[in-house]
Amino acid sequence: MTNKSNSPALKIIPLGGLKEIGKNTWVFEINDEIMLLDGGLSFPEGSMPGVNIVLPDMTYLRQNRHKIKGMIVTHGHEDHIGAIAFHLKQFDIPVIYGPRLAMALLEDKLKEAGVLNQTELRRVMPRDVVRIGSNFFVEFIRNTHSIADSFTIAINTPAGLVIHSGDFKIDHTPVDGEYFDFHRLAEHGEKGVLCLISDSTNAEIPGVTPSERSVYPNLERVFASAKGRVIVTTFASSVHRVNMILDIAEKQGRVVGIVGRSMLNVIAHARTLGYIKCRDELLQPLQNLRQYRNDQILILTTGSQGEPMSALTRMANGSHRQLQIQEGDTVVFSANPIPGNTIPVVRTIDKLMAMGANVVYGKDKGIHVSGHGAQEDQKMMLALVRPKFFFPAHGELRMLLQHGRMAEAMGIPKENIIIAENGDVVEVCEQHIRVADKVPSGVELVDSSRDGFVKGDVLRDRQQLAGDGIVTIAVSVGANGKLSATPDVQLNGVVLAMDRSDLMAHLTQTLETSLNNCWESFARNLGDQQEVDWTGIRYQLERDVNRMIKNKIQSRPMLVLLLQTPAGSKTSTAVVAGTAIATPSSNGTPAAGKRRRTATAVS
Repeated sequence: MTNKSNSPALKIIPLGGLKEIGKNTWVFEINDEIMLLDGGLSFPEGSMPGVNIVLPDMTYLRQNRHKIKGMIVTHGHEDHIGAIAFHLKQFDIPVIYGPRLAMALLEDKLKEAGVLNQTELRRVMPRDVVRIGSNFFVEFIRNTHSIADSFTIAINTPAGLVIHSGDFKIDHTPVDGEYFDFHRLAEHGEKGVLCLISDSTNAEIPGVTPSERSVYPNLERVFASAKGRVIVTTFASSVHRVNMILDIAEKQGRVVGIVGRSMLNVIAHARTLGYIKCRDELLQPLQNLRQYRNDQILILTTGSQGEPMSALTRMANGSHRQLQIQEGDTVVFSANPIPGNTIPVVRTIDKLMAMGANVVYGKDKGIHVSGHGAQEDQKMMLALVRPKFFFPAHGELRMLLQHGRMAEAMGIPKENIIIAENGDVVEVCEQHIRVADKVPSGVELVDSSRDGFVKGDVLRDRQQLAGDGIVTIAVSVGANGKLSATPDVQLNGVVLAMDRSDLMAHLTQTLETSLNNCWESFARNLGDQQEVDWTGIRYQLERDVNRMIKNKIQSRPMLVLLLQTPAGSKTSTAVVAGTAIATPSSNGTPAAGKRRRTATAVS
């Protein structure tokens, strides 16, 4: 180990991936240089209407963009590379190093986002060592995971050697023959490792995670028993699983149709790189499948998580343009629902069954295994690396705590184990590991356009609309401060506990009373002109109407109040105390600034 007792401390800042699953993003900082490790995203919860993607808060990196020297990518899963295109729109990353498959997938994402020229992508092989800035020397160590071409990372810094496990499990019979490089890990452990950052996902599960190859005979048996078409859904990135499915299909005399953009994309890159091997004739366009009997067809599709726009979900809804579920189809879910996706997956299964399909799913069928190591795998990582300090990562709080207890049982002192959260500045040196500071953390939400960020107030508005609806009121006020017309009220998504006519009567009475009470405070005569603070009047009307609605209908709909003065009233354009004054135009149409709009919650 290269660190000295007087060496500078290394700052390790997780911006995502702690106390949660997803958006894994790490910052390593020393001597005013920053190296990033992974840039992942996660997907929205049910309480985030209109949100398509969830990113970590990148305020700290925007503020320190001048320090960024490069990025390391451990593997090609979306929760590790999916946010990089969004980051490159906010700050430059001079160079990104990573596995061949991950870099191929990332290149497509950056091209689509129009930011490929914002960085340089460099592909690495096992045991390659790269230099980032003048402080980081990084070695890529082959590991095994649910996606091909995955790495554990050894980071040599002036403070000492840090190993980041990446996502891993210990697979002694990997499908692609790429074995976990235990020897290299053990060599680092023998020399001395300052800190280990390690995957905690399955820290609550005893034993070992089964090999990916253990799925093969179970899938083979299910496919062989199918009398008609076989439709298989799995994660597009599960290259090993896809390779086995294609191999079984060929053995059993079935041709394969591929559905779903991500599935097509990953398979194309994996074939180019040699991770998937099959004859060209095995893969057939969907329009060619009608030339084969049903028992000669296998369809490989996206949709294992019940995603609304995925191919399988559209088949279950009867809305797919090319494929319809038929009586006698066998649909195989070779994936388990990730946290939060159970309900959409179950609904999809029910719809498929209602259409006459035989659906094969569930952990007891042996058709899926995790890509993350269980307790004995995690103990093996700790035993090989033998770190001085331990930093559990990639997991929810209970997983991090369990992983920490496991490390303590293996001889790492409790004071050398740190349980951190996103935004913590974890300082590590030869003497200690501790939380030294805090940087901005949280989430940045991207709407379905994939261009605009959903700010907190917008999300709150959407949540309120989804919960209680919206009340829109158009109020016309004359120059005398009286209602000049009956208010026009529109209710959308609002449940009334009273007759609409009663609500209208209460609303009209509230507006009249509010105007009578506030008019003299906001209007004054200036000779032949009248000066009116319409912003102040609108604010007062909102408060009074909000209070009335909350009291009468016992809910909190959003209120949109449109306030205008009728054409012909003698008002002038002016600014009073910084507020715009509404003015009618001479041609009888509402003037600019006269129509006011606000959206407020009922308080």
